[in-house]
Amino acid sequence: MTNAATRAEALHLTGERTVPGIPEENYWFRRHEAAYAALLPHCASATVLEAGCGEGYGAGLIATTACRVLALDYDVPTTEHVARRYPDVSVARANLAYLPVRGESVDVVANFQVIEHLWDQDGFLAECYRVLRPGGKLLVTTPNRLTFTPDSDTPLNPYHTRELAPSELDGLLRTAGFAVESLRGLHHGEGLKELERSYGGSIIDAQLGVVMGSLPGQAVWPAALLADVAAIRVEDFAVRSEDLDASLDLVAVAVRP
Repeated sequence: MTNAATRAEALHLTGERTVPGIPEENYWFRRHEAAYAALLPHCASATVLEAGCGEGYGAGLIATTACRVLALDYDVPTTEHVARRYPDVSVARANLAYLPVRGESVDVVANFQVIEHLWDQDGFLAECYRVLRPGGKLLVTTPNRLTFTPDSDTPLNPYHTRELAPSELDGLLRTAGFAVESLRGLHHGEGLKELERSYGGSIIDAQLGVVMGSLPGQAVWPAALLADVAAIRVEDFAVRSEDLDASLDLVAVAVRP
């Protein structure tokens, strides 16, 4: 079980940012971690800029294989936390409208669950293009609009400005000048599909039924559901090219020519 000190070290729960080490957050944490794991080979021996690092667990994971990682975030308590907790990561406060590195200076830009928050997605991608060396890669993950907010073009999540369908993300990357090397989707694996059957078909809806109407971190969870959520692993998710429109998250690799 986590205690108050562990929760404080893991950063304040906002309802949007996911963090490691908290059982109630484990589904979302593992879902995001699975995308990092799928894209980690692209970071091997590379100079990596993570644009929007959040709590920093992803930058820390990238640092296990990259040559160097610079993690950026706009929030001061977040950057201070990352600097304390992940000593192998260089960290700086920055607005993603302007990436504070010179042109053609990094091998990889990682942007995980961030682009949906940005008001100027085209401008951000232009910045990514600027800082990447020729042949450098942009790694993007983002919620699939077709499954995340299926009934509206307006995001239900108040932290999101514009969510993207697969074809929209593909077009956005190509318009920015990138060649799309791969566009895949993250799905529930067989173990999670089996678990969902015991919760009426959706483990996400089961969790939302508990937390909606409560302040972040304050909901009272049924013991069985919390135990099931806490036991979810990275291996319970699958990243594949098939059934892209039905995926939960989009996972893209784009190359600067």
